[in-house]
Parts: sequence; structure tokens; C-alpha cells
Amino acid sequence: MSQAAIQFKDVVKSFGRQIILDSVNLTIKAGKTTVIAGPSGQGKSVTMKLILGLLRPDSGQILIGGQDISRMRGKALNGIRTKFGVLFQGSALLDSLSVFANVALPLEERTKLGREEIRERVLTTLAQLGLTGHEDKYPAQLSGGMRKRVGLARALMLHPEIMLFDEPTTGLDPENSLEIYKLFLETQKKFGYTSIIVSHDIPKVFNLADQVILVNKGKFTTFASPEDIQQSELPDIQAFVQYTMGKIYLSREIE
Repeated sequence: MSQAAIQFKDVVKSFGRQIILDSVNLTIKAGKTTVIAGPSGQGKSVTMKLILGLLRPDSGQILIGGQDISRMRGKALNGIRTKFGVLFQGSALLDSLSVFANVALPLEERTKLGREEIRERVLTTLAQLGLTGHEDKYPAQLSGGMRKRVGLARALMLHPEIMLFDEPTTGLDPENSLEIYKLFLETQKKFGYTSIIVSHDIPKVFNLADQVILVNKGKFTTFASPEDIQQSELPDIQAFVQYTMGKIYLSREIE
């Protein structure tokens, strides 16, 4: 059985009188892919920020590798954050830097590696993600799908144990979205990190998932497959399924 990479234990988070997470429990297994989905405004982004320690729960525990980060500060919290890589919704590339410079940035800022070793690591990663020959281009010269690849390359430079993907296919057409999902699948298998994807791209994103967590009205419901979601007898889940997946949906592996 896979070790738990992340656990929420009775986590409560509210803003004023609005309860976002209501005594939530979840387990994300190491080396697996978890998709977090649900209607807008239900707490998906808040969950990501709690995992990164950017927000603190009102009560409960958030365990990263068995360590409770909910009360951590300073160096201890920053130490935990080194376990993470993040691919932001818009890739968050620096327009004034080339592809090479964007990808090299984490190594330059957070390691003491020499110039040649940095160059070797960057070029190796670019090659693994199909970006050879693009290292001197700037983000404005790249397609949306290529920018996602560069963002992923940068996020992988420090060999994270856990990757967070925030709406990774926003702005991409269906063909490019499928290419990005194939890339995620290949990269996760190659590097073996724990993958957490927050996405509205339903049901396609479910094809990547080892488990799916639906967020609704402050509660989390965990499913092992899209078919299990469709079989739920909870009215809110049934309504979500009808709206996003239709009456019949069968998952399939991304070839």
C-alpha cells in the first residue's frame, strides 16, 4: 500500500461566516495522481493554498509526509515547501527571460550548482519534454501548449516529490489539452512524483486519475474511478455528474 504523501484530518477553513472546508478528511497517496474537481467557488484553490501552507486551517491537521504544517512557520515551513513543484494556471513564465533562463531560474536561486551543471540539467529536462531547439525563444514566441511544457520543465528542476497543477489546460484547445495530459502521464511515470491536479476539464482529466476528489458545499467525497462517481446516490454528486459527464461515461487510458 502506498504511503500517504498528504493527509487532511478534520480540516476546517472559513472566511467570515462562509465555511469553505467543513471538517474535511482526505488522503493523497505517494506516487499517485489525484484529481480535485467540483463546481466553481467550492474550495479547490483554497485546498491548494492549504497544502502549500499559504493559508492556515481554522482547526484540524494538514500532514505532509507525516509532518503537520498547519502551525509551521519560517524555515520549517519553507523546508516542507521544497518538496513541491507547482504548474500555475498561466504557466507564470517571465516574459523578459528566454526559455532556458526561465527553466534555469530555480537552480540559480536555490542551489549552488555551477554554470555548466545548470546548463546540462536544463538542456536534459528540455529534451525530455520535447523542447530541444526552443531554449533561446521567449514566452511570447511560444504556443499555449509549449508554454505549459516550459512551465512544467521549470517546476521539475528541483526534483519535487509532489507536483501541483492548477487548472493546467486553461486556454488550450481540445487537441493541445490532450497533448498536455499525455505529457503529464508520461512525466509522472518517468519521475514518480505525487501528482495533484485541480481542474474543471471534466471528464477528460479523470483519465489521468488514480483517485478523484469531488469538492462540494464544504465536503470532500473520494472516488476510485469516474464510474464510481456516476454510481453515487448523493443528490449533489448526481447533479454534478449530469452537468459535467452526462448519463453515460466510461473512463479510458490516454494512449
